[in-house]
Amino acid sequence: MGELGDELTPDDEVRLAERLEHERPAPAAGFRGALGRALVGRDPGYGPRPENLHSLVGGAVLSGGVLIVLGLLQATGTL
Repeated sequence: MGELGDELTPDDEVRLAERLEHERPAPAAGFRGALGRALVGRDPGYGPRPENLHSLVGGAVLSGGVLIVLGLLQATGTL
């Protein structure tokens, strides 16, 4: 922990956590609306993700793992 965390008792930590939870600042509604409109305006419009995205990512991870294993085998002289 940092310097401040070392000085707090468990009760102080609970009270601080509750205070931060209840007094958490939030941007004004006008700012949030403007931000939302700006983000929608900057959306490149790629559309929904492909249905087989998990399979594509899994295949890429698997092939990467195979290449790493082959590289390790080659580096150790097994291949």
